[in-house]
Amino acid sequence: MSAVIAQGQHADVAKLMNKLGDNARRAARVLALAPPKVKNAAIAFAAAALRARQSEILTANEHDLASARAQGLPAPLLERLTLNPARIEAIVRALQDIVALPDPIGVVGAEWQRPNGLIIQRVVVPLGVIGMIYESRPNVTADAGALCIKSGNAAILRGSSECLQSNQAIHACLITGLQSAALPAECVQLVPTSDRAAVGCMLSGMSEYLDVLVPRGGRSLVERVRAEARVPVIGHLEGNCHVYVHTDADLAMARTIVLNAKLRRTGVCGAAETLLIDRAAAATHLAPLVRALLDAGCEVRADERTQAVDARVRAAGEEDWYREFLDAIIAVRVVEDIDAAIAHIRQYGSAHTECIVTRNDAAAERFLREVDSAIVLHNASTQFADGGEFGMGAEIGISTSRVHARGPVGVQQLTSYKYVVRGTGQVRP
Repeated sequence: MSAVIAQGQHADVAKLMNKLGDNARRAARVLALAPPKVKNAAIAFAAAALRARQSEILTANEHDLASARAQGLPAPLLERLTLNPARIEAIVRALQDIVALPDPIGVVGAEWQRPNGLIIQRVVVPLGVIGMIYESRPNVTADAGALCIKSGNAAILRGSSECLQSNQAIHACLITGLQSAALPAECVQLVPTSDRAAVGCMLSGMSEYLDVLVPRGGRSLVERVRAEARVPVIGHLEGNCHVYVHTDADLAMARTIVLNAKLRRTGVCGAAETLLIDRAAAATHLAPLVRALLDAGCEVRADERTQAVDARVRAAGEEDWYREFLDAIIAVRVVEDIDAAIAHIRQYGSAHTECIVTRNDAAAERFLREVDSAIVLHNASTQFADGGEFGMGAEIGISTSRVHARGPVGVQQLTSYKYVVRGTGQVRP
């Protein structure tokens, strides 16, 4: 479906969404039984189409960007929306990496025999039909589509209105891949309307079609999905990520990690938003780290101790400790010790990604054990919070949930299992 339904035609939207759901259910039954080589061929063909149609995708993206600028979207959102040849090539490589992954479907996770002779296996199966609601990032269309194909799941993708044309151009490549591999085009469907009623349908009107919902976006989107969804949710909450510089941190290493964690790409969910520095290290580490950030063009909002370091430092408000800035802005606080650092993260963090920089292995192990976030790192940038960097090929988000999937949601996390029991005529007494 390529026609775009105008805003406000809610009855038509409901009819459209039910049609998408019915299509997805039928396609899911085919995809669940598709051999690995067929699924891999579909993804490989899609990757080739992405590379061949680069100019078309960039043209569509420029239309989206022009519209977004006219609407006054802030710079961080524009950065997330932007595609260029390098980013398209990165999408292609991500799809190629997915092809190279082992196929998870049909894998026997465990097998045992009961005293009565029954043989029981736990076998990996697809989830079924996955609905995904996401904001700003057109690359998610390719990543989510390819991951769902690989894991044997049909997908209904609803991107945000500001990247509709980019999403449609990328989705067309996925369709080419599916059709080239003789799989139903309905295996991956893109909601062809910007009407917000489509989101409402996915949340509360499609429980007979959708098996799970995956939101990827800001806090308001995720909270709405969690509040209104009538099917299970794999939640991707905002990334209020922390870097804690322990008293035994190497200053040069800390500087490199902090600058990369904050500024490599400020618009990704793994970007560091808060820097915590141990009071015992403040005399030697605070000023150099803060000035390095300021000199690199990063705004620093901080506590009183840090404000004294440089006149360019602004006072932090209470709300800044909770903020996912997604911009060249960071909150900085001097904490008493590792206990205070862990307490700060527990109070203000979003359970996404946290890092400790230290040469003290005992302190590092304590931090890694006690900080209850989806990803915890020792002496490494928070920007490694990414499925591709984890060797998953790609991901459709970083789950901050504690049920079913946590951390990068890749092929393995988009599966469930069933029990297969084989007998020789046994009956239960």
